[in-house]
Amino acid sequence: MTPDFSAGSERPRLWAMGISRLRDLFFDIANEYGDRADLRVVPRGFEDAVREIAAAGDARPDVIVAGGSNGAYLKPRVAIPVVLINPTGFDVMHALARARREAASVALVTHGETPDELRRFAAAYGIDVEFASYQSAEDAELCVLDLRDRGIGAVVGPGLVTDLAARAGMEAVFLYSRASVRAAFDTALDVAQATRGEALRRQRLDNLLQHMRDGVVALDSQGKVEAINRRLAAVLGIDAMDAVGRTLLDLAPDIAAAVPDADGDALGSVRGVSYVVHRGPLATNGAAAGTVLTFQESRAVERLDRTLRSTRRTQQFTARYRLDDMIGESASMQRVRSLVQRYAKSTATLLIRGESGTGKEMVAQSLHQLSARRDFAFVAINCGAFPEALLESELFGYEEGAFTGARKGGKAGLIEAAHRGTLFLDEIGEMPLPLQSRLLRVLQEREVVRLGSTEPTRVDIRVIAATHRALTEGIEAGTFRADLYYRLNILNIALPPLRERQADLMPLAVELLLQIAKREPRLRVRVKTAEAAERALGGVAGELSGYGWPGNVRELQNVIERIAVELADEESAGVSALSGDELRLIAPELFETRQADRDDALTLRERSRHIEADEIRAALASCDGDRDAVCKALGISKTTLWRRLNGGGRK
Repeated sequence: MTPDFSAGSERPRLWAMGISRLRDLFFDIANEYGDRADLRVVPRGFEDAVREIAAAGDARPDVIVAGGSNGAYLKPRVAIPVVLINPTGFDVMHALARARREAASVALVTHGETPDELRRFAAAYGIDVEFASYQSAEDAELCVLDLRDRGIGAVVGPGLVTDLAARAGMEAVFLYSRASVRAAFDTALDVAQATRGEALRRQRLDNLLQHMRDGVVALDSQGKVEAINRRLAAVLGIDAMDAVGRTLLDLAPDIAAAVPDADGDALGSVRGVSYVVHRGPLATNGAAAGTVLTFQESRAVERLDRTLRSTRRTQQFTARYRLDDMIGESASMQRVRSLVQRYAKSTATLLIRGESGTGKEMVAQSLHQLSARRDFAFVAINCGAFPEALLESELFGYEEGAFTGARKGGKAGLIEAAHRGTLFLDEIGEMPLPLQSRLLRVLQEREVVRLGSTEPTRVDIRVIAATHRALTEGIEAGTFRADLYYRLNILNIALPPLRERQADLMPLAVELLLQIAKREPRLRVRVKTAEAAERALGGVAGELSGYGWPGNVRELQNVIERIAVELADEESAGVSALSGDELRLIAPELFETRQADRDDALTLRERSRHIEADEIRAALASCDGDRDAVCKALGISKTTLWRRLNGGGRK
């Protein structure tokens, strides 16, 4: 099939190189290929032809067509495909028949060894012919003179031989026909198309390699460079063009230690820079014929890993509360807001202290929203809500097969999920001792090791912890590590209980009622504004203010929920405010005299001691008064047991 070079593409350049009779035949046929190729007849041979090609530069041909000894001479000396003109059997038979008409004795002279098929052809047809061959122009002249001296009357051969025979007074018949030259031109067009396709493929591959951010080199089976991109060449301090054909280890001896011995990945250093080096096979027709090496800077891998992990956020890892959501204008709350704004500018670990229900997580989320980490994950976990084994896997993650039931492929822990963001550890005082040791390492080294793994993963997190207990008491009792406490308590915020900021109680109650009204259609029509909410709560303001609120804002929210249900009830549609008697029915605890009310003025540490004493008394009751058994069960000494029962402790 004739190659199809599209009209929009440059025509292939063919050079027909020949002298004497072959040159004349080229000129006769060249016009037939004018619309398919840029065909140039170059009347040069041997060394003159080599110089002509070298001088052409970028205008050199895609393919060369030549015959006989000229083509054989050019093939090893030029880096361009050379198509030889091969006479057909018909050419040989026709030329020999013409020669026999001119002389009784005929010789067939060819370049190189006479092909066996020609000898068999002559024998099959009973042709009496002398066979001779030559290697160079000098050989050709000697061969022709020898044939003349032996009485040969006619010579059949290529242009060089026939010219020599004519000068020697012999009959000369040119071997090549128009058909054989056309066949050579058609083959040259096929070769040009294939060569251009290969050049285009190589150019595209080279463009791909050059645009890769990683260093890439392809080696053959002997370790020689087939292709290398500029990025790696620059790292190695070599020229990409000059590197082709040379062994990589000769070009850069110091790279040997960085290259893996087998297919796979390895971490190595090249010129003082750390790289992840991948080695893979360079396959040809399904068989490995070499090696491909890629060099990726380890810092780039870390940056990509951080970006991927930070963008895999889900809704559950998003902070909802902001500083404006913290209601209250009391001096203590203004102090808290001031600390939040100040500490949000820092990346230091923070400890939030406060009773249950005072809004520790709201403060943590507000800090996150004000910090430079606001665009990344806010991951919260309650350390007291999980069994030890489950808490460990949730926090640190695990590899596939780490334990029975482990997810296929493993799972990233919450510490990894918080990468570049904030990790909020609520109720940190409830964390088991073994996990405290692992958490301490995370805080110190900023890396986490999954269960079942030995490889640490770097993490960039800010840790905020919260507790309703006095952690110093846990240190004394041996349930909390002192070194972890000092790691956590770099910055700290103490949240005041609701009973210590009475001025904020009613504004909080009004805001909570408005929030409930937004999601409750029946109440929304009645409580549309802050003024309406104040009126609705006006009849019970005294009762609300007179209560100690041991459950703080969370307990207040529960009571307001009950009030909202009462106000939204269809039977009380005409009621615009709740009375004290109605409040007594739905929230009787506000009117009960309890021990907690008498302990309102106690400090957090004092309340903690009361709770611990109650726990110890309960343990004594369950152990029938056996103090040794209680000390063993609680992990405390007899001295500590006596001090707790008597309300004592470190002052």
